[in-house]
Amino acid sequence: MLLFSFLISLGVSFEMPPKIDYWESNPMVTEMSLPKINHFDFFNGAGSNSDSISVSYATAKEGAAKLRNRLRQDFQKGNISIDIIKEAFTDQLVNEILPHWYGTPWSYGGHTEVPNQGKIACGYFISTTLRDMGVKLNRYTLAQKSPIDEAKMISCGSEIKSVVQETPENALAEIDRLTHEGLYFIGFDEGHVGYLLKRDGELLLIHSNYFSPVSVCMEKLNESRVFTKFKKFHLVAISHNESLLQRWLENGTVL
Repeated sequence: MLLFSFLISLGVSFEMPPKIDYWESNPMVTEMSLPKINHFDFFNGAGSNSDSISVSYATAKEGAAKLRNRLRQDFQKGNISIDIIKEAFTDQLVNEILPHWYGTPWSYGGHTEVPNQGKIACGYFISTTLRDMGVKLNRYTLAQKSPIDEAKMISCGSEIKSVVQETPENALAEIDRLTHEGLYFIGFDEGHVGYLLKRDGELLLIHSNYFSPVSVCMEKLNESRVFTKFKKFHLVAISHNESLLQRWLENGTVL
């Protein structure tokens, strides 16, 4: 991808997993393990070649659409399990869609649709990236909701887990207990939203951060200044949300 060639030229290091085209190499498999979700090094979008990023992002969105179509066909034929779909969706969103946004400046009213061009608020970061992953939704409607109402919309009727704790340490422990490996939506009381990624037992927050670096970033949840400012949180599974993934596969609307 053009984005990664450009970043490599700047000396940014990425540990990319090998891409496995499971439907070509194993057309009749029912179970397999997709590449493990990788952590991307952070980069500052300032001075980036926005045209290269735009082209690369368009390619990533096309890749998501092709992935959905192939997964739907293979799932209908009984060649793959729902677990394969969970991993493939998460891998594409976390490793291909979200990294383009790292370094995009935050602002309260930001609603750009293009990474590193303009600014983006936390709610629009969630709604835009889900839409660009191929989830059929109105990004304005989702972004303008309160965190709990965003959680309800993304949940598609699945369970919303709420955490209320007086200290960050207790909140972190409960969130860790309630989550499995994979990606979640996290709402911060009435004030903020982001993605929560649990990988190898570590909790990572991916969000448009209004504290330093005042941009989209990935950081450890226990080191996040935003996290320490809240006592109430709402969690909704994304990786393990079969209702949401079924709508994604079938191009059904998330309301």
